[in-house]
Amino acid sequence: MLELFVGWRYLYRGGRKPALLGLLAVSVILLVAGVAIFWRAPHSGVYGVFMLALGALGVIVFGLMAMFSIFTTVSIVGVVLGVAALSIVLSVTSGFQAQFQQKVLGVNAHVLVMRGPGMVDWEVIEELAREDKRVKATEPFTMNELLVTRGTGGGLSAVAMKGVDPARVTQVLDVAQHLEPGSEGALEKLGAARGQDDNPPILIGRGLQQKLKAVVGDDVTVVSPDIQSYQVSGGRPRTQKFRVVGIFYSGFDEYDRRLMYVNIKDAQEFLQKNGEVLGVEMRLDDIEAAASVAKRLEAKLPPDYSVVDWRHLNRNLFTARKLQKVVLLLFLTLIIVVAAFNIVAALTLIVFDKTKEIAILKSMGASAGAVGRVFAVVGMTIGVVGTALGLGLGVLLCKVVAKYGYPLDPKVYLIDRLPVRIDPVEFGLTALITLAVCGFATLVPSRRASALKPVEGLRYE
Repeated sequence: MLELFVGWRYLYRGGRKPALLGLLAVSVILLVAGVAIFWRAPHSGVYGVFMLALGALGVIVFGLMAMFSIFTTVSIVGVVLGVAALSIVLSVTSGFQAQFQQKVLGVNAHVLVMRGPGMVDWEVIEELAREDKRVKATEPFTMNELLVTRGTGGGLSAVAMKGVDPARVTQVLDVAQHLEPGSEGALEKLGAARGQDDNPPILIGRGLQQKLKAVVGDDVTVVSPDIQSYQVSGGRPRTQKFRVVGIFYSGFDEYDRRLMYVNIKDAQEFLQKNGEVLGVEMRLDDIEAAASVAKRLEAKLPPDYSVVDWRHLNRNLFTARKLQKVVLLLFLTLIIVVAAFNIVAALTLIVFDKTKEIAILKSMGASAGAVGRVFAVVGMTIGVVGTALGLGLGVLLCKVVAKYGYPLDPKVYLIDRLPVRIDPVEFGLTALITLAVCGFATLVPSRRASALKPVEGLRYE
């Protein structure tokens, strides 16, 4: 208890100057006004964002200066900026990971069983998969690399045409959640009966729709570049007109520009693969069980069958993001380490400045350990205050970024908005890292203070 009291007295400035209190009041007003303006108009409130950021920084700096010395304030602000930067970057990278997972699972199943040349015994595979209670739904599918055009002015695009079962696709994939306004009932149209002269229905992504300049109700021409199609059709590529019945938008540019959905029977008829599918995809009750379910299925199937889970299917993407997050964590931790040097310098100056007080404490019977703990309290107070303010600033800025929805180029970043995901575990990790670094920073000054002899402090008194 004595260490806490003495340590606080060494830090506390006292005698608040009216000028600082005035600047603090102005900063509070700017912060409140900035929050009010920005929250009302997040996309047009540029002045609100500026006022919010300036007000938050002013509250922190002038609030600290009203309580502590300038040098101590600089040390705390260094910790604040390091913690805020680390927490914001971790939130953004976690947001990217969460968005990628959501987008991938929106158009991909949890587990897929495939066979290169194709399979006709897919019903047997479905029965085998349903033996696992974690499998909630299954459906057969086809996937083929084709070309599509709308004719004059529509361009020519390489696409992936996926044949699905309209009656079961919503149980396995989240396609229905991605339909654009005006595309209601598109999945029902994929499975609806049609006349002999009607073109089969097709569902395309927003990016592909913009490239083809097509709208719902337009016809597009799908071309099969397969060599066998030339032989069957007498030296000409096989073509088929499809009627656009809906537009979907997953937010993942790779899928929105290349993916098309058709009825699996129409895909088989167009490609002349009656009854043959590429594989079976399934949805589980827990996505984290995908790897174990895939491993169990693979053990029961012949070697020519391939079983992959959603994470393995996009392994390169998720591995790159995870590695990026770890590297950013290491580099941004250096900011906190640099801030820790400010703590060392501040504590060292306090030790030199308080030499007389240290000598008096020891003369009155304080042990070397008690004196060392006084300066450990001083250093950890700087760390705790800086960490708390840094986390608060980080949360505020994360909320601002999430509210603003900063636009990204989907062709570069694959998604169209800067994602933010505030994870309490990661914020706790940031706090632990910061406090650990600050704890190590107090060791040298604390040992120096504890080793000081009373006679040296009182020699010139």
